[in-house]
Amino acid sequence: MTDDQLIRSRTIPAAPDAVFAVLRDPARHPETEPTDWVRSAIDPRPITEVGQVFGMNMYARRDGFDPDYVMHNQVIAFEEPTTIAWRPGQYGPDGTLGFGGWSWRYDLTAQGDNCVVTLTYDWSQTPQQLRELFGLPPFGPDFLDQSLECLERAVNADRVRQPA
Repeated sequence: MTDDQLIRSRTIPAAPDAVFAVLRDPARHPETEPTDWVRSAIDPRPITEVGQVFGMNMYARRDGFDPDYVMHNQVIAFEEPTTIAWRPGQYGPDGTLGFGGWSWRYDLTAQGDNCVVTLTYDWSQTPQQLRELFGLPPFGPDFLDQSLECLERAVNADRVRQPA
């Protein structure tokens, strides 16, 4: 962990490709988050490449902000089944996608029959004005721990749905 990043890891009893399958599916992202911020995918097509943009309906109660909003995430790393990352942004009135300077990254490493998942929340590129406006980081390391626990539940739910 640094002053501009939160990094947490969890060992999930699954192969990296099973974990990656959940992460590359925007429709599954609400399952990977411990609050109700992430609501639904605007377009549920799977993530397949760097540069792809996927939109998510979001919700957050914050003074001075509409609680319902949309984030458009640009994929900045995609190496199946080991790495996936994106930077959240929003389209401006001129149609340009702008970014706040923070990103989410998942690194997956096989460890026997398990997968070590490292989740990084990085706000190192966020201007000071936005850091103060949004109160970055808006959560502590425990939020990432809970997110990884949710990811494990989502992967396990797939196992229940798909008999061996």
